[in-house]
Amino acid sequence: MASPALTGGYRNLTVPVSLLRTLASTRITTPLFRTNKYHYKHSPRFISSPKRFTCLSLLQTDPQNQTTHSSSSTSGYPEYNRLMPCPAHNLPPRIEHMVVLEDDVLVSEFICKQLDLSPLYVADLIRFGAVHYALVCPKPPPTATPEQIKLFEEVTSPSVLKKRSSIKGKTVREAQKTFRVTHTNQYAEAGTYLRVHVHPKRSPRCYEIDWKSRIVAVTESYVILDKPAGTTVGGTTDNIEESCATFASRALDLPEPLKTTHQIDNCTEGCVVFARTKEYCSVFHTKIRNKEVKKLYRALAAAPLPIGIISHYMRPKNMAPRLVSEDSIKGWHLCQLEVLECKKIPWPDAATEKKHDIEDCGWTSKEFAYECKINLLTGKTHQIRAQLAACGAPLVGDSMYMPAAIAEMVNPGINPYGKAKKHYIMEENEKETAVAEWIDRHGKEPRVGIGLQACQISWDDDDGEHFYEAGTPWWR
Repeated sequence: MASPALTGGYRNLTVPVSLLRTLASTRITTPLFRTNKYHYKHSPRFISSPKRFTCLSLLQTDPQNQTTHSSSSTSGYPEYNRLMPCPAHNLPPRIEHMVVLEDDVLVSEFICKQLDLSPLYVADLIRFGAVHYALVCPKPPPTATPEQIKLFEEVTSPSVLKKRSSIKGKTVREAQKTFRVTHTNQYAEAGTYLRVHVHPKRSPRCYEIDWKSRIVAVTESYVILDKPAGTTVGGTTDNIEESCATFASRALDLPEPLKTTHQIDNCTEGCVVFARTKEYCSVFHTKIRNKEVKKLYRALAAAPLPIGIISHYMRPKNMAPRLVSEDSIKGWHLCQLEVLECKKIPWPDAATEKKHDIEDCGWTSKEFAYECKINLLTGKTHQIRAQLAACGAPLVGDSMYMPAAIAEMVNPGINPYGKAKKHYIMEENEKETAVAEWIDRHGKEPRVGIGLQACQISWDDDDGEHFYEAGTPWWR
């Protein structure tokens, strides 16, 4: 969806543009402080250099990448090999924040000059969905310099905002909502905020898949995909190009791209429904809200689980890892799943785990695993992973939740919301410390897959029941 700032000032002619240095440059390559071994809280570091267009972040990249990112070409831009082919490893995260200070600025040209990036690179960033804009700049963080705060106040002062017809009828908060820049020939007006994800998170797995073989069904309204592990359903904030929706659309040579109707974790494989039309996308969203869509999962757990309904309450904080408690806590969300069956099977051998890039998370007893069929009654992020780990039966290969489950087996009191129920007797400051220590026991997100498959999905329409199954899970 485009904003009036870009559509209203949209041009097809070239105009001279005077460019000024950005409001801010955020480098999150090195966290300012860490909360645990794998997870960081980032306090954006602002860099201001009104007399230099060269980005300081580029000059401080890994020496191994200098030839690609900081050597100059004859055009004056850094040499660049495009965003393809996909690199084997992600570059360190880098986000740049900018404010346009003059009208009729060509966004792509502005970014090229401000960040000293190749026009081809910027075009690829736009194609990847890595460039975002808002009509009004968001408030700078506490780390902003007085100069940056002054600039923010200048471009957001009421006397300036009231002159901008593009934001009439909107509150400042509404005007600060971000959208993607979708074309290299889009223009922006003075006061427009830009956020550029210079190093999008990449998904090499997308190029390894035979996507046509993963298509389960194609109808006039929707497509069913047996999603491969290690891929995103609809993309990320900085990369909508390398996603299941994009690659499945291309595999089917569809005139319109598929639309995301629901999500499963990157590390989960199995059935995903994509809508072919906006109308059916809305229909399916309504069915999910009304709990008319039934989802069954196969889970490969490291320990047995009891048959029946398992209930937990999940902390409402929107960050991983997700913390759960058996006790009802005010504000926490109810999570329920039903274990329909649980059968003992051999633990996958080393060759199988290596083939599917399943991580060894330190579980000591690897003679048997337990394949469970699970009916998901509520649909919270990481729900099955967090609940099974809380039961002492983490998923095979789950490098985030299995280390914490192992730690709790060794020291049952380490989890403030665990069996010992220590959160009842803790002061708030003690609880915060205990939660931070518990989060520290969790690991990083899995590289590719874990023992989890969305094996069945079904729903009813006016034309009858729709029922689909995924293929054989990796561990069989």
